[in-house]
Amino acid sequence: MKKKKRITAIIFIIPIIAYICYAICLLISHPTETYIIKEGNLSQEETQVGYVIRNEIVTKGDNEGNGIYAIASEGEKVACNDPIFRYYSSTEKDISKEINEIDYQIQELLEKEKNITSADIKSIENQIENEIANINKLSNYQEISECKKNIDTLISKKINFIKDATENVEIKKLIEQRNEYENQLKNVSEYITAPISGIVSYRVDGLEEKLTVNNFAEITEQYLEDLDLKTEQVIATSNESGKVIDNFKCYIAITMDSKQAMNAQIGEKVKLRVFDKQEIDATIKQINEEYDKRTIIFETNQMTDDLINHRKIEVNVIWWSASGLKIPNQALIEENGLYYVIRNKSGTQSKILVKIKAQTDKFSIITTYSTEELQKIGYDEEDIKKYKKINNYDEIMIKNK
Repeated sequence: MKKKKRITAIIFIIPIIAYICYAICLLISHPTETYIIKEGNLSQEETQVGYVIRNEIVTKGDNEGNGIYAIASEGEKVACNDPIFRYYSSTEKDISKEINEIDYQIQELLEKEKNITSADIKSIENQIENEIANINKLSNYQEISECKKNIDTLISKKINFIKDATENVEIKKLIEQRNEYENQLKNVSEYITAPISGIVSYRVDGLEEKLTVNNFAEITEQYLEDLDLKTEQVIATSNESGKVIDNFKCYIAITMDSKQAMNAQIGEKVKLRVFDKQEIDATIKQINEEYDKRTIIFETNQMTDDLINHRKIEVNVIWWSASGLKIPNQALIEENGLYYVIRNKSGTQSKILVKIKAQTDKFSIITTYSTEELQKIGYDEEDIKKYKKINNYDEIMIKNK
């Protein structure tokens, strides 16, 4: 009897052991684990080097070589025919020396005239002190020039306030002489005005006529490489000329051979990320075909300071981006052109139909089908009622490769 029971137990245990072994082998050959679905973002992008093209006009005059005095500061918006800068005249040094001497004499007389004071004068003096403190911290030529211009303007304002506040005849006479010298400077200087409305810049690199909106068809990979530019090098400030940039549109030329680039079309909208921070909207303006590559010119109306200061930059081209339920591709099961995931809920596994909204090599953004979409793929009314939807924080099974 005992022997019979033992045989019965063995017959019962053997299938269990066999099943366990089979399950272990199956797990080894097709290991699985769970994954919690969460909202996420997905994008298709690539990093390339881009060349900045602007609609810009260099402005210079007959006195090039004398140095310039900036009237409009770097990055300032101006209207057509507004003064941008003036060239120093040949007599400027002598006239400036006379003005400085007069300023010194006025200051000596003011020290004796203790009654000359006003809130306006005090406010200007405080502004002058702040500018002087600021200029000592600067190293950029353009910033120093702008700060010096501000100081000169404030001194002239202070002098005019003093003229109205004082009864001292000698001081009034000196101020009149000073004004005459300032007028002489204005009369002998060559003033340069804006040829178009836009943004003023003194960063002139000599490529304004090579990288222009008028020669898009000529721009190829070789054309760009022959410019021999360093990536993200800041354009140096000129002391002899300036330019006005159309601030409504800017272009970036990039040579690419990716699948997305080779399938891109004129008019397609993308996003560009510049300097690892700013994302700007862009549209494909032109495509120049090469042997196995394309030079694509992107147009954007988001002119940034960085795009003014540089000519060759690193750019992330974001071909598309999507957000939603993000899962690894190993969780997807394909059957007859449709995709499913296995949801694990309290130990019960269910196969759920999902729609792929966007996909990269590793991840997918999925969503559920609408009633109309289910009808199109052949679901009847009863199937639609039974259709289960995948949700945020659902647990699904993924197969490790």
